[in-house]
Amino acid sequence: MNQITNFWNHFKENNFVFLLLNEIPKDELKLHFDKLINLLHQYNKDLDLIIKNKNKHAELIITANGNPYLFKEVELLVHLAPVVERWKITAFLQPEQNITKYQNGTDKPLEYYGITLRISEIYFQPLKIQNKPLELGIRVYIKNYIVYKDNPRLREAVYIQLEYLLGEKSFANDISLIDIAEIPNNYDKLELTELYSIAFYIKHLLVLK
Repeated sequence: MNQITNFWNHFKENNFVFLLLNEIPKDELKLHFDKLINLLHQYNKDLDLIIKNKNKHAELIITANGNPYLFKEVELLVHLAPVVERWKITAFLQPEQNITKYQNGTDKPLEYYGITLRISEIYFQPLKIQNKPLELGIRVYIKNYIVYKDNPRLREAVYIQLEYLLGEKSFANDISLIDIAEIPNNYDKLELTELYSIAFYIKHLLVLK
């Protein structure tokens, strides 16, 4: 509990630094980030944090990096968070709410270790998992799979896009198996679904259970 108290006390005392990201020298800012992350890692070395700053209001996100075994650690830390003016403190990466750019095909690609993926160009199909009828598997169809299939970072890149769309908890809890394949030439004739709608698809499944 002392580690939690130390983390939040330091954040309260220094939160203004992170509100003024663009006005503080990078070297000084790095020192503050390193100190805050070090205190977080004294509580749990596998947790991480993300700061989003907009118009003098900001959000501090505590993430378990998709590890469900650490979810309770994140929830406890955020539950004990103080109220800090102009800050929103959030447990876990949250799902993307605005999918208009994907529907319009105006989204920017993810560039990741030589891999380029655009959510608007990715599809998925549900898979049945043998002996596990209540669990969900999916096959994710991407462009240039043949080019990327030997890249050891491919699966990570796909996971990043899924976590972005679903949020950290749903990505970890609601999908049991992920396969990756090339978009077939006749994909328009197959029962493929745009990846950007996967959150809606899972929500619908959970209602039916």
